Amino acid sequence: MTERMLALEEHDDRWILPFRGLRVTQILVDHAFSLRLDDAGQVRIEGKATLGWAAAGVRPETITLDPQRQDVAAGLAVFNTDVLSAVAFKSGVLRIVFSSGRLLRVPPDSDYEAWTAGGPGGMSVVSLPGGELAVWLPRP
Repeated sequence: MTERMLALEEHDDRWILPFRGLRVTQILVDHAFSLRLDDAGQVRIEGKATLGWAAAGVRPETITLDPQRQDVAAGLAVFNTDVLSAVAFKSGVLRIVFSSGRLLRVPPDSDYEAWTAGGPGGMSVVSLPGGELAVWLPRP
């Protein structure tokens, strides 16, 4: 794993998560919907999410995923696809674009942690209740 892959990149309104090029190798379902990204990262979604298309003008349909009700079957469409971009907005929104053209979007929850992203070296980003982020940088 290269240093570039370990680095979170901060901008004024977002963090670029170090998941670009990683493949969804496992999907886990319990009271959450989790994506295992190779052996380097994981995204755990506990709030409602939408799965649509990055080119919404061409394919505008979206599907709601509700992990609390195990209503996540449509999310299996991202299995074995690569992450093209993963962005954690400081407003608490998570946006992941996959090589299949799919777009996963998770808004913050007013009462709970809607999603958590983790990676090597203890890197962690959490969408806090109300829409802020907590960020733990990787250990050197």
